[in-house]
Amino acid sequence: MKLIRSLQHSLQNQHPLDLSKQVLRSLDWSWTTPYKTWLLKVGPADVRADLIAALTGAIVVLPQGVAFATIAGMPPEYGLYASMVPAIIAAWFGSSRHLVSGPTTAASVVLFSVLSAMAAPGSPDYVMLALTLTFMVGVFELALGFARLGALVNFISHAVVVGFTAGAAVLIAAKQLKHFFGIEMDSGGHLHDILLQFGSHVLEINPSATLVAVATLGIGIACKRWLPKIPYMIVAMLAGSLVALGLNDWLGEAQTGIANVGALPATLPPLSAPSLTLDHIRQLAPAALAVTLFALTEAVSIGRALGARGGYRIDGNQEFIGQGLSNIAGSFFSGYVATGSFNRSGVNYEAGARTPLASIFAAFMLMAIVLLVAPYASYLPKAAMAGVLFLVAWGLIDFKEIRHILHASKRETGVLAVTFFSAIFLELEFAIFAGVMLSLVIYLDRTSKPRIVSMAPDPRLPKHAFSSNPEVTQCPQLRIVRIDGSLFFGSVAHVEQFFDRLRAEHPEQKHLALICNGINFVDLQGGHTLTHEAEQRRKAGGGMYLINVKQGLWESLEQCGCLDATGARNVFQSKTAAVRAIFQKLDKSICATCDKRIFQECKGV
Repeated sequence: MKLIRSLQHSLQNQHPLDLSKQVLRSLDWSWTTPYKTWLLKVGPADVRADLIAALTGAIVVLPQGVAFATIAGMPPEYGLYASMVPAIIAAWFGSSRHLVSGPTTAASVVLFSVLSAMAAPGSPDYVMLALTLTFMVGVFELALGFARLGALVNFISHAVVVGFTAGAAVLIAAKQLKHFFGIEMDSGGHLHDILLQFGSHVLEINPSATLVAVATLGIGIACKRWLPKIPYMIVAMLAGSLVALGLNDWLGEAQTGIANVGALPATLPPLSAPSLTLDHIRQLAPAALAVTLFALTEAVSIGRALGARGGYRIDGNQEFIGQGLSNIAGSFFSGYVATGSFNRSGVNYEAGARTPLASIFAAFMLMAIVLLVAPYASYLPKAAMAGVLFLVAWGLIDFKEIRHILHASKRETGVLAVTFFSAIFLELEFAIFAGVMLSLVIYLDRTSKPRIVSMAPDPRLPKHAFSSNPEVTQCPQLRIVRIDGSLFFGSVAHVEQFFDRLRAEHPEQKHLALICNGINFVDLQGGHTLTHEAEQRRKAGGGMYLINVKQGLWESLEQCGCLDATGARNVFQSKTAAVRAIFQKLDKSICATCDKRIFQECKGV
């Protein structure tokens, strides 16, 4: 409408040469400049707080980036690259003040699960496929944001997220068994494949590597429990490296056989390019869609949680756009799939961050740290990294929420179980689709069976208010029913079955009154159901009546042409008026011998 008004105004009142300027000014470019809502409000105190939070975030992301890249089968430096440019773009174009984007455990596991079957992990072909997948995820996210489909993530239930992350955690730990125990084995495939491989190589366990991993794990647990303010991952990795150095000095490197990660290149993210061939797009499309759904769910859920704590709201559509642009940019700056990070976003908030500048500052600080620290990664044992990843895996399993789901709902338990076991024994992207599909099926099953209860005046309540208590006496000629749920093509079968059963079991109740407070709308098929029931009642010598009809229901009935068929005179806006009118149509000979007398009008018979 803005554009149309601008065109009209320009044509009528301005010179034609000014038309283009007027049109451009009228367009809504707000999605490209979300920073305008907060940047102008930033003061010196905010900048200081963001710098402090950024330093903490940059230190925390250093071991995490390397760990996540190891999970994803990427060269270790790519986990750091994915925490640089994508984090800046997501913070600048997103709507959350505290959300920090970058590589995550779940995205890394899915990446490895998908790409390890197509190329050798860590190889140039593998990296190229990862960049392509990242680009496709970014395009999907951007398209969903432009289409204003921010509510799409609401259809991924919490049980799916909990089940998937728990399954991913088990896989992370399983895939690190070879590094934890210093075994040369194939860690690809599903959980049972990895366990079979481990069982066949169990006699080859390296005691030195195992000691390093156990020491890393133990110190990490102790630090996380008793020194929670200290970055436990950094302390654990340093401790594991020192243990490895001590063993190598004591026994000799040839005797210990402890493998190291290797030196990281001390460079900024190099330029890269995805391979957008039709074959690669076709191969990666299902995985890209699955990663998109899960990545957006992570980002939006974290953003909403932090927004609630920080006293502000986020725009889901804007987050889609920010995440999409960050992954598209990341694919050209040697980054793989990035999304909102639970750990880093929480650390960012707890460290006192006030604006998205904290995430941007952290990315630039990480670049500086990489240039200084990268060469020392050659002293980092793979066993120590495995111990840290065991900690990461354990932290991903939300035991408290799993117990809550198991006790609260059998249906949600089913969703949790399907997602968890699909993640373990099937492909990870299929686990996401399976959980989402089962959640939708359960949702459709619930909406297809609206609650229908019989009601009648209860003499025990003030003013004989209507009650759904089954012990309340019913009128012999009139059945009053309340429907809680909309009447659409998916629910009409359930409602029709109820109507048929009611007529068969209580043929003497020829009149039917529907209390419509809980009906928001009807579609064409739902309107036909009401029309058919009204005709059946009229043929039997009775009638059907609608009480407390909402405006939305009234408009829906008018649009489908069903209001005339059901009878506009049989629509009432209160129970009192409806009972008074319906009572006049009842068979008074039956009323004369009736001993129920549940309505006030019955006293006059």
